[in-house]
Amino acid sequence: MIAQRIARNEKIFVAVILAMGVALCLLPSGFKSPYAPGSSTPAIARITAVDNSVVKQLGPIKEGEQQLELKILTGRFAGGAYRSSNNLVGKLEIDKFFAPGDRVLVVVDLKDGGKSAGYVNVIDHFRLGILAVLTLLFLGFLVAFGGWTGVKSVLSFVFTALVIFKFLMPSMLWGWDPVWTTLAVVAVLEASAIYLIGGLTRRASAAFIGAMGGVFATALLADIVTGALKIHGAVRPYAENLLYSGFGHLDLTGLFVAGVFLASSGAVMDLSMDIAAAMDEVRANNPGIGRAELVRSGFTVGRQVLGTMTTTLLLAYSSSYTALIMTFIAQGVPLINALNMVFVSAELAHTLVGSLGLVLVAPLTALAGGLCLAPGRNSPNISKA
Repeated sequence: MIAQRIARNEKIFVAVILAMGVALCLLPSGFKSPYAPGSSTPAIARITAVDNSVVKQLGPIKEGEQQLELKILTGRFAGGAYRSSNNLVGKLEIDKFFAPGDRVLVVVDLKDGGKSAGYVNVIDHFRLGILAVLTLLFLGFLVAFGGWTGVKSVLSFVFTALVIFKFLMPSMLWGWDPVWTTLAVVAVLEASAIYLIGGLTRRASAAFIGAMGGVFATALLADIVTGALKIHGAVRPYAENLLYSGFGHLDLTGLFVAGVFLASSGAVMDLSMDIAAAMDEVRANNPGIGRAELVRSGFTVGRQVLGTMTTTLLLAYSSSYTALIMTFIAQGVPLINALNMVFVSAELAHTLVGSLGLVLVAPLTALAGGLCLAPGRNSPNISKA
């Protein structure tokens, strides 16, 4: 009876998360498109010919203007041939260089009340097709390997993406406090992921308590360290652009702090779930174990997992500032100067604070597991279903 009730409650919880996901899909962002309604339409096109006669090559940099001929592949104007141009300003990070055969995303300006096409603006190479295939492969393998747990993992993955892109980011643009908003969102995401995968069990509760304890600790440390190091949020790419785009009310430093614990929350959740699951197995195989012994087992598991998890976090973060450090090395900048620069200090603080918060998760989850999984509080281990 208990197992049936838990299974029924789990299905209800899955249905609730699914309904919330659908609602988020329908939720408008509240921000207007730069294109007036009915003035343009997006489409996919193929470049058929390119004229590079006025493009100048200066080392790896190209400047000038490409003259393009293209054929529309989708939408109302499919099959039509048009001309366009592509300005090259000499910055590799923003320039696009096209060749015949490239598939591109374009925006077609409408004229005559939308009956005919005007200028065709080439936006960039079309990448969504390959990304869609990769997404389907990932989700398909996840379901094939994980079965029902894989289905719940897919739901958790999609729900997390929807919450971040459809609620968290717009809410911060609306002026909501970035730190407290992100904390609330992380709490919802941690709960949804942990209880979806771990089931509505005491084991999942122990993992959730430990994870949120680590997230709060990371948020507090990030706030303290950011202030002590005089780090401002403008160190993040495009952060300053927001201020000049009509969002001068944004707290960029708060965005930086929120980004620190948001980025580490996934690793925090993994670690807390690993420890809680291991403690649940210990209790299941040794029902007579005492609370203190169970907590010690949690500490032992935590010590073993932390060694690789902290290194994993370092490797995950290091990719974001590899080119930055290489630039300083190539210019012969002394190490003390490089490490003291605000951009480098910000990344180091991000890595160290996230790792320190991860270390704190282990004892917090072990203590929570001792309270939730102590003898006499046995619950069905439905995760094996």
